[in-house]
Amino acid sequence: MKNIIRQLVVIGLLMVSTVYSAGLKANVASIDLTPPLEMKFALGGYGDRMSKPAEGIHDRIWAKALVLKKGDKKYAIVTMDMLGLPPNVKPELIKRLAAEGWTEENIMLLPSHSHTSFDMTALNDKNNLNSPQIGIFQPELLEHVLSSLSKVIREADKNLQVVRVGTGRITVEGMNRNRRGDPDVDKGLTVTRIDYENGTPMAVLVNWTAHPTFMSEKDMWVSGGWPGYLQRELQQWIDDGVTVMYYNGAEGDQSPIGVSVVSHYEKAEIYGRAMAIKAFDVYKNIKTKSDVVFNYAFNKVDLPKRRVHPSFMKTGGAEYNLTPEALDAVLNVMSPPSASVGAVRIGNLMIVGAPGELAAGLGLHIKNVLMKKGIKYPTIGGLANEWISYILSADQYNNGAGYESSVSFYGDKLGAVIVKSMLDTSLSLTH
Repeated sequence: MKNIIRQLVVIGLLMVSTVYSAGLKANVASIDLTPPLEMKFALGGYGDRMSKPAEGIHDRIWAKALVLKKGDKKYAIVTMDMLGLPPNVKPELIKRLAAEGWTEENIMLLPSHSHTSFDMTALNDKNNLNSPQIGIFQPELLEHVLSSLSKVIREADKNLQVVRVGTGRITVEGMNRNRRGDPDVDKGLTVTRIDYENGTPMAVLVNWTAHPTFMSEKDMWVSGGWPGYLQRELQQWIDDGVTVMYYNGAEGDQSPIGVSVVSHYEKAEIYGRAMAIKAFDVYKNIKTKSDVVFNYAFNKVDLPKRRVHPSFMKTGGAEYNLTPEALDAVLNVMSPPSASVGAVRIGNLMIVGAPGELAAGLGLHIKNVLMKKGIKYPTIGGLANEWISYILSADQYNNGAGYESSVSFYGDKLGAVIVKSMLDTSLSLTH
């Protein structure tokens, strides 16, 4: 009888262990992404800078990786204080990590779109144009980024712990606007907390949609911009060693609304702190739970034929000092014929990646469709994995959405193609 009882106890312990290990596990890591000034790297975001090297470091920029695992599935969300990524970076990163189970399907890279971080065209190994306006390829900068991203993902992929997850959202008024004057403004601030089983915070994801463009082409010091301030402030308030990770949304036509101060860096600081306060209020009211739904999906999409917008010479052409013929050569070298779209579901949060600067109206449409399908907190992961161009509706492209339409490189069908792929990919996770 005692042997039977002992066997039942052992079986019971094994069952508990099985249930326990079936829960979602995670870990997080950070790495300083700031290159040494001796590298003489260019700051990205403004052609008027003419690829001049950064003159100093105002605040350091970071890459942060959250690795999630449940059963035999794992996924890495990587946020970066960067302008964006050319199409070659993720494939090269995968080559370095493939032996450890990482593929293009289970990693999502999310740049913040800081305009005081290094230039993304300086990372493009196909960029042989040697144009100061477009950006000049720097092999040593590409190696710095690839090495840093490899390290941070590997570090986060160690010692995964069982976690509890929860998400909350509020509507924030008066902090962003549609810079083209269109009615669409994404006012949703979404915060996700990932806690250890005992309730101690591990990581916090913050999604808010606006360009980090308080700094101008004359500001030549490295900075994470207002997203950098947001992350640092929120980390200090939560404490307990938490890692705060910011990712942008469908920010193609969304600008921040800041206060009037003399210093652009001070303006970014005030804005970042204000958004951190709002995010902290959301964070405090989130209830976490264990063993949440976790899944991801991935698709490749063929892009429409590349072409130069008729208004390019008035806007993008003026900034980058390009003729239509020169731009056509640029597109053949730097604009890919296809792109990738990924989505990840973590409990009642779903992040849907957009491979460029998606217009807010398109992003809101995707979010509304997903909410109707039962996803409580859908978000857009802007500039995910690669930057292909601005992504607009046909009406915006054809009827002059100003700068955005001129820097949309695939014609008036691009928005519909990308939206369909984003929905096809994310809806597969709603079942």
